[in-house]
Amino acid sequence: MISDPLLQPFQLKHLTLKNRLMITSHEPAYPDDGMPTERYRAYHVERARGGVALTMTAGSAVVSRDSPPAFNNILAYRDEVVPHMKALTDDCHEHGCAVMIQLTHLGWRTRWDKGDWLPSLSPGHTREPAHRAYPKKMEDWDIVRIIEDYADAAERMQAAGLDGIELEAYGHLMDAFWSPQLNQLEGPYGANGFDDRLRFAMDVLKAIRARVGESFIVGLRYVADEDKPGGISRTDGIEITKRLKSCGMVDFLNVIRGHVATDAALTDVIPVQGMRSSPHLDFAGEIRAEAQIPTFHAAKIQDVATARHAIASGKLDMVGMTRAHIADPHIIAKVMRGEEHRIRPCVGANYCLDRIYQGGMALCLHNPATGRETEQPHEIAKASDCRRIVIIGAGPAGLEAARVAAARGHEVIVHEAANDPGGQIRLTAQTDRRKEMIQVVQWRFEECERMGVTFHFNSFANGTTVLAHGPDVMIVATGGLAHTEVSGGGEEFVVSTWDILAGDTEAGTNVLIYDEAGDFAALQAAEKIAATGATVEIMTRDRSFSPEVMGMSLTPAMRQLQKRDVTFTVTWKLKAVRREGNGLLATIDSDYGGVTRERRVDQVVVNHGTRPLDDLYFDLRPESVNLGEVDYDALIEGRPQKLSRNPEGAFQLFRIGDAVASRNTHAAIYDALRLCKAL
Repeated sequence: MISDPLLQPFQLKHLTLKNRLMITSHEPAYPDDGMPTERYRAYHVERARGGVALTMTAGSAVVSRDSPPAFNNILAYRDEVVPHMKALTDDCHEHGCAVMIQLTHLGWRTRWDKGDWLPSLSPGHTREPAHRAYPKKMEDWDIVRIIEDYADAAERMQAAGLDGIELEAYGHLMDAFWSPQLNQLEGPYGANGFDDRLRFAMDVLKAIRARVGESFIVGLRYVADEDKPGGISRTDGIEITKRLKSCGMVDFLNVIRGHVATDAALTDVIPVQGMRSSPHLDFAGEIRAEAQIPTFHAAKIQDVATARHAIASGKLDMVGMTRAHIADPHIIAKVMRGEEHRIRPCVGANYCLDRIYQGGMALCLHNPATGRETEQPHEIAKASDCRRIVIIGAGPAGLEAARVAAARGHEVIVHEAANDPGGQIRLTAQTDRRKEMIQVVQWRFEECERMGVTFHFNSFANGTTVLAHGPDVMIVATGGLAHTEVSGGGEEFVVSTWDILAGDTEAGTNVLIYDEAGDFAALQAAEKIAATGATVEIMTRDRSFSPEVMGMSLTPAMRQLQKRDVTFTVTWKLKAVRREGNGLLATIDSDYGGVTRERRVDQVVVNHGTRPLDDLYFDLRPESVNLGEVDYDALIEGRPQKLSRNPEGAFQLFRIGDAVASRNTHAAIYDALRLCKAL
């Protein structure tokens, strides 16, 4: 008898799912020319190997050519998708993991200038704010054609050996028919009551069933409450749910609450760091109770305890922990081994989804192997011989270097100038909304302690200190210091965002924040200053503010800042600062030229990235074998570093993270992983 609710099997029609954890449909944007090739397959297979019962691919695979792939979607309308999906499915099945795919027509949630440059479609002309395209209002022949496209795509997936499909009906074409706001059609598919509004979905289901038969699993991921005025209400959602169940063509429902047409709305559907966990779980449970149909759900269920509660309390039949599996693909395996405490936590940084919506591929902020499964290991292999590795700095780069080197079986010694590990992350985590970031540090530090890494805190290490260990390899991970240079002079009058976040400098009352870096620090400083009642202007030379923060992660910050006296100014840059009376006079100009202005303030805060703390590195270089040089080809290809530039050298020397250049947490950790996995 299995006592853990998460480890109990679930019977979905003829399919036995071996436990209650699933990865819900999402598009990591790994396809090559619309096909799920090696990178895509390896990503899902790793999670199958880690023990998840069901992996849902695509978010979503598009069924028609006039559903342009705005998120580098899988092209389910092409026959050549079949062998790729079969290879993925077969490999996942070897690990006892079921595979499904989400099919959709994106409708208004895309752009006409993607794919084949065909107009986006909707049952009305309303533009989706997120993608800015004005859709074509559908004609009768569009409806007939797309219903057939759905059936064709479903048949392809059945031929590929998948266990089932899921149709997408939130924010896309199908639920646009349901919406009294978006459905502007007349006739049998118009907005004249539930029969007309649901007709398109029912016709799609009928066409699919006619192709794949009754035994193939077909489900729906759908919005049961758009949570907006004039949208699909909870009452509507209950009625839609009952009709979907009673039609007899749907095997499971995957419940969504909210709408996704803006960054802010999307963030409420898929909450990010600093927002409430599992906000829609109770709602999904209410839907399950009403419908009595297998019910799935995912929305910031990032920890095993919450997932276990969702099953034990009967709220869900299957729990989606999608971003959690992006952070750690081996969640179930660790639970089964009694190592739940070793699960790498999802910290809600949303680097994964935000990158997708900016046109990149999904990456995890603190697991650089995700999306790189063909290149980087999730589990570190032991080295053939033990070496002594000395690391200077216990920020994210240094901790990752220590973790990976220790997992390789090396003796690892870390020196850190502060009395705690964490580096810049400790500053980031000062803000309540970003305090989850400290888990990036805590998880690594605990792993290092478990493996016997030796730490020396409050150690301002110099060459003598570190050389006394007799290292074989020296890794400098000393990070950087905030850079506050003002091009036209006056930097002695400015403070850094670090000064504000650390509490080393009190906030002014009329403050100019000049943001060159475009990352979280400026927003966090603005939030802290504005909370005192101060007037704050955030200025950037860029065309948009905070470009490194990205859409969904920006939402909680904007909700706070827009309540305060905060303004944003783009395309202007700080030129000079001088003292004038009891205040400061900031001169600003523009890259577009020919104009200057002045701002009278009492404080200027500069967010200009960091400059490397690299003195120790350059002190050590002459005594190293490689003179600090990195063989980039070997680094990229995963081979050991073997450069020898100094026959008299006693150790290899490398530097990583911000000790090289100002970048971000992911870059720092990635540096460490790909260097140390081959030591």
